Amino acid sequence: MTPIAYADFHARSLAERDSFWAEQARRIDWQTPPQQICDVSRPPFARWFVGGTTNLCHNAVDRHAAARPDERALLWVSTEVGQQRVYSFGQLQGEVEAFAAMLVEQDVGAGDRVLIYMPMIPEAAFAMLACARIGAIHSVVFGGFASSSLASRIDDASPKLVVSADAGSRAGKVLPYKPLLDEAIALSTHKPSAVLMVDRGLAPFQRVPGRDLDYAELRRRHDGARVPCAWLESNTPSYTLYTSGTTGKPKGVQRDVGGYAVALATSMDWIFGGKPGETFFSTSDIGWVVGHSYIVYGPLIHGMATLMYEGTPVNPDASVLWSLVEKYRVTVMFSAPTAVRVLKKHDAALLKQHDLSSLRALFLAGEPLDEPTARWIAEGLSVPVIDNYWQTETGWPLLTVAHHIPGVQAVPTRLGSPGVPMYGYDVQLLDEQTGAVLTAPDQKGVLAIAHPLPPGALQTVWGDDARFANTYWHSVPGREVYSTFDWATRDADGYTFILGRTDDVINVAGHRLGTREIEECISGHAAIAEVAVVGVADALKGQVAIAFAVLRDPALASPALEGAVMKHVDAQLGAVARPARVLFVTVLPKTRSGKLLRRALQAVAEGRDPGDLTTLDDPGALAQVKTLLQK
Repeated sequence: MTPIAYADFHARSLAERDSFWAEQARRIDWQTPPQQICDVSRPPFARWFVGGTTNLCHNAVDRHAAARPDERALLWVSTEVGQQRVYSFGQLQGEVEAFAAMLVEQDVGAGDRVLIYMPMIPEAAFAMLACARIGAIHSVVFGGFASSSLASRIDDASPKLVVSADAGSRAGKVLPYKPLLDEAIALSTHKPSAVLMVDRGLAPFQRVPGRDLDYAELRRRHDGARVPCAWLESNTPSYTLYTSGTTGKPKGVQRDVGGYAVALATSMDWIFGGKPGETFFSTSDIGWVVGHSYIVYGPLIHGMATLMYEGTPVNPDASVLWSLVEKYRVTVMFSAPTAVRVLKKHDAALLKQHDLSSLRALFLAGEPLDEPTARWIAEGLSVPVIDNYWQTETGWPLLTVAHHIPGVQAVPTRLGSPGVPMYGYDVQLLDEQTGAVLTAPDQKGVLAIAHPLPPGALQTVWGDDARFANTYWHSVPGREVYSTFDWATRDADGYTFILGRTDDVINVAGHRLGTREIEECISGHAAIAEVAVVGVADALKGQVAIAFAVLRDPALASPALEGAVMKHVDAQLGAVARPARVLFVTVLPKTRSGKLLRRALQAVAEGRDPGDLTTLDDPGALAQVKTLLQK
């Protein structure tokens, strides 16, 4: 039988929406089958698999523990503390049930919130799965977030209990969590009734009598506990996750139970091509959406072992990630372009030091993937490198290429593009002024999704339906569509190219320029390893572009090279896109998950307070920028 074109398959997922997703719903266990596949009676809201009852923890743990209890489930490696642990599905169920018993003992039940402020340790995954088991709503906050930011999230989520640890570690530097947490609770209006502390022995801390609980003590007490899964209606909230870079009142993305489970199960098969019993390795953090979807829930739901890593890509050396691929026979890996750019500064021979024969593909997301970086890592690993684009709000890839859908032609990758719209997403390019759909190739528009969003996407903003509607669905004139707030173009073959945030557009003397376009151009210069471009206020032109570039060889930094880079931009994009300055730095400011802090760069360049920098990986990065700007 001849495979059908992917475009036809995608069209069917939209035209025959309910039957399409009814088929995918069979991938998970339901206690009660769904009575209605999709309820779209109240746009922009959508309810998936209405009336069906299921449980995320059952689908991620229990059903596999029953069938193959001794197979590996959770693999934890920390190069920070030199430890590793391996849990089978049977052992994982025991840990999760013991944790669930602790929560129940503290009177945490269905609908109660539990805030998780943890480093990358197994207990963080146990906490998430235990909440899912009993129907509590977890809200993970990235470990090490500043007290004021954490306090705002405590007030928004109103957790009954907080789970935390004494400290995290990054590049050998211990970051105590408890003082930050204590200050956050002091600052917050809402006061959680209990704090469950995991003591790793990294940093001494003071316990608050009557509030702080010892995890090790409770774990011993509840060893062997049996706590049944709570069967939840599909649209019951499973968790909230606050979007990175939020200013003002936190914006908690709210996810459901059934739709999320179905979406992840389908993506693990059709997008990532994983198989039960294999090993999936995501280098993200549980504080971000990738950690939720593709460290904890997705691989486990699919019956794969998931590798959870505490460490950096270069400690003890720049081959550490590949040593883990070899040791644990990783078949599918998920990382970020920024992590690859870090590795790119090291000897490419390190990519060949380990046996990578198990690895079938490397997926990259989180930042736009430039062509030089994609080529470098693809040639170095000799495996497909697959870009993908999505958001905290969507929960799973919106744009990528799918190679594993039975009976459907594989979609080849195209350098510079994350790919084509995934099944279930009705993706459109719209004119930001008129809302008109742009159909001609290479037109620049706002990337949007028509109602309804597919399963797994956010239900609403926690506690604020009006904000959900107004923020995401009413920004394009005359249209009620979900805006990604990203500029994009689409070529004649349907591949989408992301140009940057609609709010990262530089308006230079009336010319609107996307920072992403300038970054792509500069990154093509032979001397440049990595670059970030921001728009900076200018009294004459409104804004000018300033580029911050990391050189392959720092010794090459000179005014002559700055001029050469500017000429390169002139030749590729025209003089209007030429940066006012090209500043050569040794490192760009990034979070510990590898996300570039462009807004912090812009603030420093404009002499403003860059705001909360708790998640900054290298505190010296912005100090270096300040020094260069003062010259």
